[in-house]
Amino acid sequence: KLEEFLNFKQLKTSLKEAILLDYYTAGFWWAKEMNFSLIQLSGFMDLLNFLLENLSDKHMTLGDNLKELGKAMAGIGETDSERSGDLKFFSIEQAKAVIDYL
Repeated sequence: KLEEFLNFKQLKTSLKEAILLDYYTAGFWWAKEMNFSLIQLSGFMDLLNFLLENLSDKHMTLGDNLKELGKAMAGIGETDSERSGDLKFFSIEQAKAVIDYL
């Protein structure tokens, strides 16, 4: 199903498509094993895509990409709505697990 969603047409002959499918599948199953809700799972997959785009499109270094991850995760667990980011649906423990996974 993920292959269809990603619109991969040359999976059997394209190493790039095979690697991307593995990347997203591994992330998806890890998030499912973490018992993430649907919105958390969607946010995690979006985060996987965001970080990959930083590497492939923007050619960010690993250090710069880790800084971007930090910005994305900033404010998780805080009650001040101005400080919590787009990923506020993760608990602090879940956010730590996401960082460890990545």
